[in-house]
Amino acid sequence: MMKTESGIMNPATVLIIEDDDLQYEIYEDALAKHNLVRAKTGSEALKMIPQHRPDVLILDHVLDKGELGLDFLPGLKELLPHVPIIIVSGALEVHQQLDALQGPRRAHFCLTKPVDIHALKRTVESALKECGERETVRQFEALERSHRVDALDLFSRSTDRLARQNRIRELVRKSKERPNISALARQFSVARRTIIRDLLFPKVETLGYYRISLREKDWRGSRTILWVKILLTLVIISLRYIFPISLRPH
Repeated sequence: MMKTESGIMNPATVLIIEDDDLQYEIYEDALAKHNLVRAKTGSEALKMIPQHRPDVLILDHVLDKGELGLDFLPGLKELLPHVPIIIVSGALEVHQQLDALQGPRRAHFCLTKPVDIHALKRTVESALKECGERETVRQFEALERSHRVDALDLFSRSTDRLARQNRIRELVRKSKERPNISALARQFSVARRTIIRDLLFPKVETLGYYRISLREKDWRGSRTILWVKILLTLVIISLRYIFPISLRPH
């Protein structure tokens, strides 16, 4: 059952590409609660899809008129990119089954004939609940979460560096001796090359592809510099991560 925008539950549409009448009768009995649409060849199915868009597609391999179901898998996925496809066939070798379940235009499930009725029912229900558009939404949500984690980590590392650079500059200004690179590296628990970089390039901060340059002479006080840089960093993170994520499909 599929819920419409008004909240009404309608039977799911299952497109079955199967040339054997006896096998199709098995599908009719097992999937009686769904709206079944039949095609005997892959060519016929491609013509039917614009008028009968399915929620799940069941595909046999050896079809009428000498057609092979797997040959139509790329075309079916092109028309129905978010519709789960279940291959049901007794004529496939193991490597063919694996090939059908891999790649960008893959099937979601592969069952062998004679098909187990209970396994068929479970697979169709799983396809309706876990695959298709729901699967795509979950992938976008996972991508959004990963971007947020990356953004927070990037922001944390950037602010840590800003604070360290300001502290190093304060220490260097107060000391009359040349900076001790090794001592500073131990104090801040970073590599010597990091301290050297902070001493040589204190006015330029890098965040992704963006660079923020602030001149100390234009500002008074290291705290003011730090907070201005933090504010600009937050703006950059928002532009780079939040706006693209808001364009995900509904």
